[in-house]
Amino acid sequence: MTVYLHEGDLPDGLNLGAEVAVDSETMGLRFRRDPLCVVQLSAGDGDAHVVRLDRPAYDCPNLKRLMADRGVLKIFHFGRFDIGMVELHLGVETGPVYCTKIASKLARTYTDRHGLKDVARELAGIDLSKAQQSSDWGATELSQAQLEYAASDVLHLHVIKDRLNAMLVREGRMELAQACFDFLPTRARLDLAGWDEMDIFAHS
Repeated sequence: MTVYLHEGDLPDGLNLGAEVAVDSETMGLRFRRDPLCVVQLSAGDGDAHVVRLDRPAYDCPNLKRLMADRGVLKIFHFGRFDIGMVELHLGVETGPVYCTKIASKLARTYTDRHGLKDVARELAGIDLSKAQQSSDWGATELSQAQLEYAASDVLHLHVIKDRLNAMLVREGRMELAQACFDFLPTRARLDLAGWDEMDIFAHS
């Protein structure tokens, strides 16, 4: 595993391919209280790029361009939150997107365990450590443990996506999954607009 730490933005000319695994780290889980601190990416080649963002300016044109690039599929696990954070702080709509958590819920109906740790263990044979999940991502310097944690969250998403896709196709749910992925940026905008705790599709 190789981790590249970039301060503020991705390097000019960096090509991560047509599918990029993406995750983010924040100071908490509330959109307007907790800032976006780190974005990590992987092309599925065993390398991870960890960008420690320049707050509050968020001057990162290369990262913004990548997130909005319609020719690059962004792979998330629980993309709803990351997509919302990117739109709120970077001012761009992320797309197109794929969410392994949504795919897992549609494909792995034999379990209620759809966290990344459980999905990675079953589908990729990887035991992820979550020890740094609640650490200080706004720190001036990130520790090696934080970097390794951030990298681990994106290094295996390509493999997980491929194996979930095989299950979705087998069960005849690929079209339904794609419709959910297409809707995800809208779901994130609903969160940002104040409907984060309400299911507007529910009867009551």
